[in-house]
Amino acid sequence: MRAFVFPGQGAQTIGMGKALAEAYPAARAVFDEVDDALGEKLSTLIWDGDIATLTLTENAQPALMATSMAALRALQADGIGIDSASFVAGHSLGEYSALCAAGAFTLSDTARLLRVRGRAMQAAVPVGEGAMAVILGLDLAAVKEVADEAASHGVCQAANDNDPAQVVVSGAKAAVDAAVEIAKEKGAKRAMLLPVSAPFHCALMEPAARAMAQALDGVEIRAPSVPVVANIEARAETDPTTIRSLLVDQVTGSVRWRETVIWMAGQGVTEMWELGAGKALSGMIRRIDRSVATRAIGTPDDIKAVLAG
Repeated sequence: MRAFVFPGQGAQTIGMGKALAEAYPAARAVFDEVDDALGEKLSTLIWDGDIATLTLTENAQPALMATSMAALRALQADGIGIDSASFVAGHSLGEYSALCAAGAFTLSDTARLLRVRGRAMQAAVPVGEGAMAVILGLDLAAVKEVADEAASHGVCQAANDNDPAQVVVSGAKAAVDAAVEIAKEKGAKRAMLLPVSAPFHCALMEPAARAMAQALDGVEIRAPSVPVVANIEARAETDPTTIRSLLVDQVTGSVRWRETVIWMAGQGVTEMWELGAGKALSGMIRRIDRSVATRAIGTPDDIKAVLAG
């Protein structure tokens, strides 16, 4: 069994998806449709722009989704469709890519939702008042203890459970700074602040959750053709009403990626293909369950390798 998985923020690079667009008209059409939906040439920024501008949350989110969908459309053009996957899943914003891939959202709606999401998440907390930090070498239970201790300085939560030894905390700057020091005292191999502009996936994102509830109310969600494994539940969902609610909860809730991979493997998934930019999820998957085969598909050469077997 196969799953398609979709990367989240941090995977963006200048030039991503350009070779796909040049090699596959169907991939080019994805970027054209996203440009039209947003009323601007996001594709020009992606391929020829400035990395600092691309990394802005409001740009990175639709850009990464577009690149993932371009990879999927290129695969489809060579005969490998969404129906070849038993499940889809994505990391944070990647969940929107997964839902788009499975037909729950149109591509245009997905792009517009992610622009709203990116702007709302950035605006929820003034720059400098929030932070995120990655903690390496401690498991989720240990990091939750760290976050609970640091919460005396303000909001601090385990935001991303990425793999058995990588958990990200998010919250108020003073609390996250404290968590870094507490984690080191508790034996973390490394604990360091991340270069992000806002504290994602914690209670401080509540204003963004409200904005997404309003935005999602105005969009049709269809039943996905392939079950989507939701970030905050780490199990498959197909009901549009439930999906809408979970996407709102996802803004302030933890990304349970480690459990998502374990759940899919437990359902019989033996290979997971990462569609879009980078290979970060593939690395996490290998650290979670080495028996699961991975492929990262972001270029025409990657697709040729798949077709060659």
